[in-house]
Amino acid sequence: MTMRATGKRRPVRLGFLVSLSALPLASCSRAPSVDILGAFFPAWLVCLALAVLLTALTRLVLLRFHMNLDLAVLAYPSLAALFTFALWLIFFH
Repeated sequence: MTMRATGKRRPVRLGFLVSLSALPLASCSRAPSVDILGAFFPAWLVCLALAVLLTALTRLVLLRFHMNLDLAVLAYPSLAALFTFALWLIFFH
């Protein structure tokens, strides 16, 4: 029993060649990670956790001064993203 080549073989070969050509473009540096109790976590995850805490603290400060943010649904996630990126730049860049 012989098998004939079908059109499905070409995309697999093309995908393999594309992935093979991307191999020299890969970086060789290690990923930034933080050791917490023997487990390595990505650094961005630590920055995100701290940013959520800073955002909650900022919300409490704003409530203390009786300040309300318009569109809080957009403001607080944006503030968390700002804190995340700032912490990343301060500690890991």
